[in-house]
Amino acid sequence: MSADPKLPPPPLSPRHWPAWLGIGLMALAAHLPWTWQRAIGRGVGTLLRVALRERREVAARNLALCFPELDAAAREALLRDHFAALGIGLFEFARAWWGPIEPLRRGLEVQGLEHIEAARANGRGVIVVSGHFTTLEVCGRLMCDYLPLAGMYRPHASPAMEWAVRRGRARYAAAMFPKQDVRGAVRHLKRGGLLWYAPDQDPSRGDAVYVPFFGQPAHSLTSTHSLVRLSGAAVVLYQHRRRPDGGYTLTLRPALDDFPSKDPAADTARVIAGIEAMVRAAPEQYLWIHRRFKRQPDGTSPYDVPAA
Repeated sequence: MSADPKLPPPPLSPRHWPAWLGIGLMALAAHLPWTWQRAIGRGVGTLLRVALRERREVAARNLALCFPELDAAAREALLRDHFAALGIGLFEFARAWWGPIEPLRRGLEVQGLEHIEAARANGRGVIVVSGHFTTLEVCGRLMCDYLPLAGMYRPHASPAMEWAVRRGRARYAAAMFPKQDVRGAVRHLKRGGLLWYAPDQDPSRGDAVYVPFFGQPAHSLTSTHSLVRLSGAAVVLYQHRRRPDGGYTLTLRPALDDFPSKDPAADTARVIAGIEAMVRAAPEQYLWIHRRFKRQPDGTSPYDVPAA
């Protein structure tokens, strides 16, 4: 897709110039050689780990909650690996939006496309469910070579960044729906479309339930259940990870059987369990700096207690 037909003119008033400067630097960084980006990204990750103390503490607490079987040294190593993945992920985001993607296609492994074909039988739409990984955007970009994916997203607070990212995504996404545009997403699914969706963060609003995530109560949207009931779509889990050699593996699973049920909590638990399995396959690449457990049934927050 060459352009977003709903995209307004870019915001160019002087108050947006600082944002445009940052966007310009990111766009330039998006064109660095991929080997440079990986090396610089690791260094950026180290700087972020030192500078972002609050986020580092959130990530450390998440790892303590989710991997109690690891000793302190192992969790510290995983924390360092996570911030390295986060630094590389910044370059991956920039490249997906504004840079050349060809170097990242080399060595790409794509598995399970036949599950999408089977799920789309009789014109049925498909919700392609994944989680918030550092590889999220670049692997969505790579999968769009094979599937006409649309997506749901949270709009950026900066109008300049919102415009630039929408313009970048228009290069490859079939459509992008703000998270508030449920009707648009449902229409897309009813027409047999594919919708990439990540329901794994603690929501600020919307219908949600507590379901297990790494053995912890996790406040989770029931929206996958609701979208399927409204659209009749199938649900396919989508795992993506960056391999140690710098390549990517994209894996699609068979559509979930008997989904949706009459129980939104049970359906949500199935989806979150599927995402947990993806995290266990590449734990350093999950977005641990998010306060996944900030709401607890008893009203407490685990982030008030430092990680052991």
